[in-house]
Amino acid sequence: QVQLVESGGGLVQPGGSLRLSCAASGRSFSSYWMGWFRQAPGKEREFVASINQFSSTSYTNSVKGRFTISRDNAKNILYLQMNSLKPEDTAVYYCKFQNYWGQGTQVTVSS
Repeated sequence: QVQLVESGGGLVQPGGSLRLSCAASGRSFSSYWMGWFRQAPGKEREFVASINQFSSTSYTNSVKGRFTISRDNAKNILYLQMNSLKPEDTAVYYCKFQNYWGQGTQVTVSS
């Protein structure tokens, strides 16, 4: 059974940083695409970043230059380093693998 567990969210001031983690279990994920999505209150869930099996990355325009996605294949962990956070980054962040989603972790950017 595939399980994805996010962690690392919290409350941070504008301009601050957080690192999200997604611990994956149930199989080896090193050969697959994985991604981060987010959902703000009252809005649709949206793509944030992804990384494929060749470590090629992709980002939505609003986070380019501020967020970095990475993976530790030995530990089966997906990361999202978020710098220069803005209030509009406030959302629940989810990791995704194929049709599986984690439970999400709340990120709140506020002074």
